[in-house]
Amino acid sequence: MQETVVSGSQLLIALGIGIFLLVFLILKTKVHAFLALIIAAAMTGILGGMNTPAVVKSITTGFGNTLGSIGIVIGFGVMMGQILEVTGAAKRLAYSFLRVFGRGREEAAMAATGYVTSIPIFCDSGFVILTPIARALSRASGKSVIAIGVALAFGLVATHHAVPPTPGPLGVAGIFKVDIGEMIMWGLILALPLTIANLFYARWLGKRIYQIPAPTGEGWVRVQDEAEARQVLGLDKKDAAADRKTMFDDEASLPSAFQAFAPIVVPLVLIFANTYISAVKAQGPMAEIFLFLGSPIIAVAIGLLLAIYLVGGHMSQKEAIKVMEDGIKSAGIILLVTGGGGALGQVLRDSKTGDYIAQLISQTPLPAVLLPFFVATFVRLVQGSGTVAMITSASITAPILANSGVNPVLAAQAAALGAMVFSYFNDSYFWVVNRMLGIDDVREQIRVWSVPTTIGWSMALVMLTVLSFVVPA
Repeated sequence: MQETVVSGSQLLIALGIGIFLLVFLILKTKVHAFLALIIAAAMTGILGGMNTPAVVKSITTGFGNTLGSIGIVIGFGVMMGQILEVTGAAKRLAYSFLRVFGRGREEAAMAATGYVTSIPIFCDSGFVILTPIARALSRASGKSVIAIGVALAFGLVATHHAVPPTPGPLGVAGIFKVDIGEMIMWGLILALPLTIANLFYARWLGKRIYQIPAPTGEGWVRVQDEAEARQVLGLDKKDAAADRKTMFDDEASLPSAFQAFAPIVVPLVLIFANTYISAVKAQGPMAEIFLFLGSPIIAVAIGLLLAIYLVGGHMSQKEAIKVMEDGIKSAGIILLVTGGGGALGQVLRDSKTGDYIAQLISQTPLPAVLLPFFVATFVRLVQGSGTVAMITSASITAPILANSGVNPVLAAQAAALGAMVFSYFNDSYFWVVNRMLGIDDVREQIRVWSVPTTIGWSMALVMLTVLSFVVPA
């Protein structure tokens, strides 16, 4: 595909210019990330010695192949998430976990709610929907809303980064060409300790920023401790259990727990069954049936059907279609960015840049799995979007690590979790979390959200490094 043999230094220079151009276009111009990816791919290929027809072919092939593997799943996933969001199923999930965890464990209940809810629902939407519950819990228990809110926010962002069918990790899985079931399994495993660690941090921070809802209505009140909070809220003068019960006043209008959980759990179980059957190479009619039902496209389609008829059964045909179309609108940009990332990755493969850099990495003591992790970290810090950082990192590093001996699932998770680092002013979720919790001071905003994401990032770095020596390729 190349007209002449090019040197390794030329390939490195081409990649360096392509990455610089990509970052510059995203940060300093009006060019959208999708167009920036295509321009960077074309520039990298041309400077790397490819002829122009070959560059165009690589871009179209990479775009089509990437979306061919995960585009339909992203579409189904966002439609399902939109239905769960609009119908109140997310609230039902929260109420279910509150009852399971019981009084006194409000932070853990909300962390678990976020952990499950964000598998099909965007973390921004999930936090907006569930924050009123965190506020009500604070009012009913006297606990700081910061403790409850940060636990919820990180539970949401943990699976948002690591677990398909959330579009970011799903796109990364497509670029690395890894099994979706394995991506989900490792995402759930890796996201759990990060969520638990930030649960402890949330409780610690809540004692230092002790903020409760104003007892008169809107707004917030700062207090010193729980004793003062209970006094301000009048919890010692009334039946706190009855007050907490008022949270569930809208329960009758919500879907049942079965209806809320089924669209999420059933596809996960089917995908896991597909992964297991494929691993053990089971044969026979039943194996064939579960291989079919557990393919990501079919499994998520089943989840969407369950959401339509279990959760959205009360909707008219027109209402249901509108809700799903609203969801697919949000997926359009993600699909384009994911496809653009696949185009860049294909150019790096066809230009042999990936193979050359893989040889260089193999000669260093640095665990190769950290390459996508730190590329995602850099891109996230400079431009803010976790999804763009994941996709960009996967696009650059998947061709490099293809023959490096790194387990592709761990590499994909590295790209996803590396994008979690130090969320700050250029990240929309930073503002959603802080504004919904009533935090205006910049130093407190960093403690409320930048620190938790960095804790998660640091733990992910350690876990991925250890796993790279333990999990075979």
